[in-house]
Amino acid sequence: MLSIILVIPALELPALAHHSFAAVFDMLGTPVKVTGTVTRFEFVNPHGFVYLDVKDDAGNVTKWKFEVTNPNALLRLGWTKETLKAGDVVTVEGPRAKDGTNFGMGRAWILPDGRQVFGNNPDAVR
Repeated sequence: MLSIILVIPALELPALAHHSFAAVFDMLGTPVKVTGTVTRFEFVNPHGFVYLDVKDDAGNVTKWKFEVTNPNALLRLGWTKETLKAGDVVTVEGPRAKDGTNFGMGRAWILPDGRQVFGNNPDAVR
């Protein structure tokens, strides 16, 4: 009985460490939409990340980071490790970080070939 009492709290620790998307991103605000050049794509657990260089009309570059879901879910959404490569120009839309930084949740992506893919299950993050 004592072992059960000690094991159950230990099983809950990984769940406590996971953040809520709603805690980080402004899920109810106007989504951000940017077009930029991929500099890096991290197809990793627990969530992937895509880094973009976004140029404004004056040619100034702003660095952006977008979070996507985990690799297993990305595979089910049609992604592979090769979906995005450095140098690809993509358009991404999704909620921006609540702190106003150039960080967002990449919900919808338009790839260089014109295909649209999702970076999170659209039904799960609404």
